[in-house]
Amino acid sequence: MTLSASHSAPPPHTAGASLRPIVTLDHVTKRFPGVVANDRVAFDLWPGEVHVLLGENGAGKSTLVGMLSGIQVPDEGGILIDGHEQRIDSPARALELGIGTVFQHSMLVPSLSVVDNIALGRRWWSRPDRAAVAAKMAAVCADIGVKIDPNAKVGSLSLGEQQQVEIVRALMRGSRVLILDEATAMLTPKGAEDLGALMGRLVKLGLSVVFITHKLNEALAFGHRITVLRLGRKVGEIAPERLAALGSAAATAEIIRLMFGTDIAAADAAAKPARRRMASSAPILEIAGLAVEDAAVPVSGIDLSVAAGEIVGLAGIDGNGQKQFAEALAGQRRLAAGAIRLAGEAIERLDVGDRRRRGLRYVTDDRLSEGTVGAFPISLNLLLKQVGEAPFWLRGIERPEPIAAHARRLVSEFDVRTPGIETAIGKLSGGNIQKALLARELSGEARAVIFAKPTYGLDVQNIRATRQRIRDAADRGLAVVLISTDLEEVLELSDRIAVMSGGRVVGVVPNDGEARNRVGELMSGVAA
Repeated sequence: MTLSASHSAPPPHTAGASLRPIVTLDHVTKRFPGVVANDRVAFDLWPGEVHVLLGENGAGKSTLVGMLSGIQVPDEGGILIDGHEQRIDSPARALELGIGTVFQHSMLVPSLSVVDNIALGRRWWSRPDRAAVAAKMAAVCADIGVKIDPNAKVGSLSLGEQQQVEIVRALMRGSRVLILDEATAMLTPKGAEDLGALMGRLVKLGLSVVFITHKLNEALAFGHRITVLRLGRKVGEIAPERLAALGSAAATAEIIRLMFGTDIAAADAAAKPARRRMASSAPILEIAGLAVEDAAVPVSGIDLSVAAGEIVGLAGIDGNGQKQFAEALAGQRRLAAGAIRLAGEAIERLDVGDRRRRGLRYVTDDRLSEGTVGAFPISLNLLLKQVGEAPFWLRGIERPEPIAAHARRLVSEFDVRTPGIETAIGKLSGGNIQKALLARELSGEARAVIFAKPTYGLDVQNIRATRQRIRDAADRGLAVVLISTDLEEVLELSDRIAVMSGGRVVGVVPNDGEARNRVGELMSGVAA
């Protein structure tokens, strides 16, 4: 086969060892009703290379991953493995061909233990040696710097811990091609660095790693080659030699120009917005001695206050009680001890609905299952926490016109891209689902809002838009608690930063010039 101009030359650091890519996508096209998800996309995956795949939500990345992993089959074009065309028509076939995938959303079985999930996929007559699987898992965990109990039920783990299990499972299979779809989205900066170092070691052994991320700093730090998709088409590729020659600022400008088709976006993304001044008004949200009994991560002794117009960031390695803390504040978990006051009123005994009516809002990190009902229309999802309330219901009877008017207003105000307000919310992109959640929680008489990992899984444009919504909420006088495992996000938005470890707040620091080092010390246990 002769490679066309759409394909890439071998990377210089492996050219002497191999002149053939492991995988070649030969102008693949995939259509769905009314949509061309991928339009004649062509590129190569070379051994010894981290190939970064970038693009907005809806650019076609997930469909490409689906075709490589055997979930989708191309309508046109082909996929070559070691120069020979192959039909990848099932995940099992992809694994046979040496392609392992860690998907953005968990593919684990919640009711099984970690070690049983890792052993899944063996032939039914082959009884797994759990001790051997656990020992191998422990070695991989040590390599990537994570701690996972092999006997823990997956359903008891946080989203970040579940993603870590999937990374470990994929690495244990020894694939020649490893696809990591948003693999760092739930990791701390240190965890992301560790994963980047691991990717470096893997490609030195001759593996090919496909790394999908929305974080441009990670793309530049870890990638050897970058391919950019827009509206289902490959719009550009930055080869290793050029990527090294460009430098960080020029490469960022080039990537954003390819992603959004404009140089204005590059200047906007490069300019870091100034942090707001810390609010000096009285506390709106006051937390004293909060404790939650939880089998996974008990939370205890949390004292925190947030003033009107203030953003308090909550940083920490995922799985240290952040989710339990957020759900306790929102009323979804029973307190074992402690008090919560909102604008001076004790609310710890109130249920979710009563707390919401008094102005406490919660934007969950699990937008696809906990935050929304995928089969319900957008109009109803925007009122999920107000079902039965006037003016949308009257004596238990639904009033379609007020519901529709409310939905149309919020869809317009928050720029939710949808065919209509009766579209099932599960059919929208992650970014548009998040916009709908923000519309629901930030509308009305809100006083304080808890954001849990608000930009997880979003593309660059939606990350910027969501962060601006958070700033806008604080500028309107809301008290904001921002829970995020993305330290850059916490540093960009927060007035003060609290660090959580082992179910406790181990320190609170002002967001000044020393914040990064101080937060890092608290997260790593160096300082208390």
